[in-house]
Amino acid sequence: MFVTLSAASYLLVKGRYEFLAALIPLIIYQLVDFYNFHKKAQTEVEQFVESIHYRDFSRHFDVKDAPVEVQSLRQGFNDINSTFKNISRERETQYQYLQKILELVNTGILSYEHKSGDISWMNESLKSMLGVPYLKTIHSLERRDAGLYQEVLNLRPGESKVVSIVKESNTFKALMAVTAFQTDGKIYKLIAFQNVNEALDETEAKAWQKLLSVMTHEIMNSVAPISSLAETLSHRLQASAALLEGQPQALDDLQVGIGTIRRRSEGLLKFAETYRSLNKITTLSLKKVYARDLFENLHVLMEPTFEQKNIEMEIILKDPDLSLDADTSLIEQVLINLVVNAVEAVKESPEPRITLLGTTYNGRALIKVGDNGTGMSPEVMENIFIPFFSTKKTGSGIGLSLCKQIMLLHKGNIQVQSIEGEGSSFLLHF
Repeated sequence: MFVTLSAASYLLVKGRYEFLAALIPLIIYQLVDFYNFHKKAQTEVEQFVESIHYRDFSRHFDVKDAPVEVQSLRQGFNDINSTFKNISRERETQYQYLQKILELVNTGILSYEHKSGDISWMNESLKSMLGVPYLKTIHSLERRDAGLYQEVLNLRPGESKVVSIVKESNTFKALMAVTAFQTDGKIYKLIAFQNVNEALDETEAKAWQKLLSVMTHEIMNSVAPISSLAETLSHRLQASAALLEGQPQALDDLQVGIGTIRRRSEGLLKFAETYRSLNKITTLSLKKVYARDLFENLHVLMEPTFEQKNIEMEIILKDPDLSLDADTSLIEQVLINLVVNAVEAVKESPEPRITLLGTTYNGRALIKVGDNGTGMSPEVMENIFIPFFSTKKTGSGIGLSLCKQIMLLHKGNIQVQSIEGEGSSFLLHF
């Protein structure tokens, strides 16, 4: 085009109009061709921009059959698309990898936009932990657990706190940690929930064992000599009774005093010996045991008591082949303890009933002992597994503490559900 226009300019200056007229059709053809060339390039660019806009990095621009003038342009577009495709694939792989990791970990993860409260991420562990299939916004949590909702809102980034979470009438402890990040001009809060109930139970049990060991040792070492001395004084007093014949009142006072010392010291020894049993169980004799056998043995043992007290016992076994790895004698001791407590709880019920249930929960064996008795207050439920705590006038406070220790040794747990006036249930998770 440059050469043609230069020639036309020369002919125009020289006045060679007849030759100039012959060049005009060529000039027009070249202008149209030049326009079409740019039009093709513009169309190619528009198509490339469209593929970028819709993230269609799989689009391929044909280079081989393209006009020569756009072949290099199409090749460049293909190279850019390939680069974007690789970046997108890497990001998708990283996202899927991170997603699978977050699904596999036992920690609940929740992310939400701080201003709107819209939840952007919630893994399966948290759904299982809270017992919810889906949450659209963080504010939806208020209807399910108002206390936890307030804790989530009040906890600042960088802080952590142990909170109580209620799930299906069960309460467990979770360590909640919060951080925050900003992206696309929005602030997000990322919260991690770690179930620490079992860890706290194990730590608490070990602390009680240490306390009991020290306490029983000191009590027995201190009281044993007193009991022995009281018995010795009693014998010597009887031997010296002849010297006090003229003072019968003094003799009686001494006898009463020494007798009181002896009884109280023996009582303290019995007290220490009773609680020492909490530390005796350290090893297990595990074997496969069927729940039906446990239930049958328990029913045979408790049937006379049920008939005497007119208590109905309901046994529900959803899977006749339900089994667990356990120390049979210890688990039977736990079940007997729970049933005896249930008998005590239903003694004032018009239609006393005790339920024994065997099933699976989250793939693990679960045994439930329930009653329709008086139930328990939240304060009692909070302290029910603490050694020495008892609501009975003659209770030692050792039974449920022993049950909890046995379940912890089985790598399981025991939980309580109760409503005042309606009854209680103890859940044994293996």
